[in-house]
Formats: sequence, structure tokens, C-alpha cells
Amino acid sequence: MNLPNKLTIFRIILVPIMVIIPFLNIQGEFLGVPISFLIVDIIFIIASITDKLDGQIARSRNIVTTFGKFLDPIADKILVLAAMLMLVEMGRIPAWIPIIVLSREFIVSGYRLIAVEKGGKVIAASIWGKIKTTIQMIAIILAFIDLNAFCECFKGTLSGYQFILNLVVTLLMIAQTIATIFSGVNYLKDGKDLIKD
Repeated sequence: MNLPNKLTIFRIILVPIMVIIPFLNIQGEFLGVPISFLIVDIIFIIASITDKLDGQIARSRNIVTTFGKFLDPIADKILVLAAMLMLVEMGRIPAWIPIIVLSREFIVSGYRLIAVEKGGKVIAASIWGKIKTTIQMIAIILAFIDLNAFCECFKGTLSGYQFILNLVVTLLMIAQTIATIFSGVNYLKDGKDLIKD
């Protein structure tokens, strides 16, 4: 197994570790943010970096594999959806955000399976999918250190850096949701011949 695929598997392994941290009852804060949230955020950042690294290494060394094309987007989905569900449970974001993300992922995954069955090929992520993933990663990283709920900045209850952070998180979550819908529609449009069949 090559290095990019090992990094992808490592990213998947980090997910259950990230999910377990809040249950360990770690005490203390740093700059007003609970230590457990910071640890979760650091794990998520490391996992996100491996997402960037595995693709770069695979392309630079010309070791792009079918296994990697298949597993890499799955690892991304597991990481992002696990983090979003954690944020829903913490009351940071509304459930409709991960529902839209999950719906898009089911549609795209179904399309990819049909494409493999019809043509024997694995479809790599499009540029819109990569843009969506990048915005999602940044939004989630900031959401773990934002102690306020989604759209709290518009209620007039926040000030200073809390207002700015919550505003940025809110706008990024909206942007990633729009990018998620757009990239899903783009996949369907590109795969209309498969759908007709």
C-alpha cells in the first residue's frame, strides 16, 4: 500500500478518536474554549491536512490508484459528517446543514457506483467538490472554537471577537451548503446520460 492510501486510512482512524474526546470529561479551558473542543479541533485539522497531502503526494509521484480515488472521497465524507453531527449535538449548527450534505453525498456516491458499473471506471472528485470540501473544512475548524450557535451574530447578543467569529462561521456554513448543492447538481448534470440509461 502506498503512502497516500496510508494517509487516507489514517484519516479514517482519526474519526473515532475525535468523536470519543468529548466523552472523556477533560477539564480546563484555553482562551475561553474548553480543552476537549481544542483537542477535537486539532485532530480535525490533522485529518484535514492528510486530505491535502495524500492527493498532492499521489499526483507528484504519479501513484494515483483506483483504490485511492475510491477511498479518499469516502474518508472525506466520514470526517466531515462526523464533525458536523458533533456540532449538531453541541447545539452549534442546525441539523438541516448535515442533512443537505448527507443527501448530496448519497446522490454522488450512487452516481459513482452507476458509472463504475457502466464503464468500469472510478470518477474522481470534481473541482466543485474540492471547493466544497475546502470551505467545509475551514467552517468546521472555526465552528469548534465558536461557542455560540449558528446565526447567533444576527440576534444582537454578541460583541467583539465573538460576533466576528460567529458571523464568519455562519457565512462559511451557508457558503459550504450552497457549494454542496451546486456540486451535487453539477454531478447530476454531468451524469445525465447515465441517469437516462
